[in-house]
Amino acid sequence: MKRFLHRRASQHLLSAAATTLLLLANPHALAGPGAHGPNGEHLDGPTALRAASALPRVEAHTEAFELVAELRASELAVVIDRYQSNEPVLGATLEVESDTLKAVAAFRAEHGDYVVTNPAMLKALAAPGEHGLVFTLVAGQDSDLLDATLVSMSGGAVAAGTNGGHGHNQDLERTAWTGAGVVALGLIGGIAWWRQRRRAAGALPGGL
Repeated sequence: MKRFLHRRASQHLLSAAATTLLLLANPHALAGPGAHGPNGEHLDGPTALRAASALPRVEAHTEAFELVAELRASELAVVIDRYQSNEPVLGATLEVESDTLKAVAAFRAEHGDYVVTNPAMLKALAAPGEHGLVFTLVAGQDSDLLDATLVSMSGGAVAAGTNGGHGHNQDLERTAWTGAGVVALGLIGGIAWWRQRRRAAGALPGGL
């Protein structure tokens, strides 16, 4: 009976360790619907703009909408989703303001995004420093204001600042991965302990 219980306990520990290691190997397995990635993106709602990029970008969201804006050489490209469902917002009216500059973004149906090509605004946003952005969105019967801060640096180095509330997710994810690693190590140590105990029991006279 003791041998059977030892075997069952060892099997449970092995199973738990395997599950933990699989989760560590697949980050998306830890993400439920609406979860966000290291850059603030919804893991279950990928878009072209959310791919890795060295260009200046910002993210912002409200309870109703979220957007990602990326500053390129000839345009400011913006994608917009419904925040809860990740449903793309298409054919809406989007106005972008930065300081005294204001421009209406054109919707591109072939890409599903919005672009600002105003030369004065693009030049101002490309200058090194912090640039406040206000996005005024009208989508059917819904309207919203989203604001963020674009940070451009000289020499091609860029950073993105936002008050949309995504930054805290990075800290939470790092904490989650650290905790998962500790659990995995604990399970592996537990398996080693059980095996050592079984070997010691078998070496004793009359051990089971």
